[in-house]
Amino acid sequence: MMALATSKPHLIDRLPRPRGRLAADAPLGPQTWFRAGGPAEVLFRPADVEDLSTFLSALPQDVPVTVLGVGSNLLVRDGGVKGVVIRLMRGFTGIEVEGHEVIAGAGALDLNVALTARDHALAGLEFLSGIPGTVGGALRMNAGAYQGDLAQALISAEAVDRTGRVHKVTAADLGFTYRHSEAPADWIFASARLAATPGDQLAIARRIAEIDAARTDSQPRSRTGGSTFVNPPGHKAWELIDRAGCRGLRIGEAQVSEKHCNFLINLGAATAADIEALGEEVRRRVFEQSGVRLEWEIRRIGVPA
Repeated sequence: MMALATSKPHLIDRLPRPRGRLAADAPLGPQTWFRAGGPAEVLFRPADVEDLSTFLSALPQDVPVTVLGVGSNLLVRDGGVKGVVIRLMRGFTGIEVEGHEVIAGAGALDLNVALTARDHALAGLEFLSGIPGTVGGALRMNAGAYQGDLAQALISAEAVDRTGRVHKVTAADLGFTYRHSEAPADWIFASARLAATPGDQLAIARRIAEIDAARTDSQPRSRTGGSTFVNPPGHKAWELIDRAGCRGLRIGEAQVSEKHCNFLINLGAATAADIEALGEEVRRRVFEQSGVRLEWEIRRIGVPA
């Protein structure tokens, strides 16, 4: 008599039931700017901070957790991401103004925070319009651009750890340095309170327009993951890459941008493996030419195909 085949239970069957949305084997590639990469074993969109906290506190300890923003500075490998991928969407995208302070959910776009401040004639947050990501991602890496970074604006932040405990911290607690924070790796940022100053609305709008024009002139607006490598001390990454002869370099459908060579581009059908291999080839050539070892700024997650 033939034995009946039994299918292995899916991870989603072991998970607590939240108020938010759970989805099994959810494609992640289309949710990133590169438009490449594999699926999440389970994707969770929490309803709010309480839902996120309750879910994490009941989540089995052996299940890995990964947080996904808008995927602007992220490469998901082709084999996808094991465990639970958390994406903060509705319930985490609100932006409010209290006096001279802006309170933004971690899922709010940096651009929308800058525009909200502009609409209330608040200055000092214009630099956020030049960062293609969310407030949560900006908190994690002290994101900055155009003479500004989050460290100079942050008053306090709220985060949830892997056990579901909610933390309220000040900017000093996060130990910000260049493109880095000392926040524990398991923290999921939920919101931020930012300082601004009263300003001239037209001048603020003009500065945001200048930043947009500068980005359009210098950076590709195609399928890219933004700035690929961190600027090494005393160097500009793009200059090292250019000097090593990598401008326009291709592997498969992945290419080093002709417009700004610290950007990698998906020309259409690049795999995550193509993009990562191209980045590693750039690192090899730069080290060979200059002796400088470039470090990835793009976050790479998941497993190979």
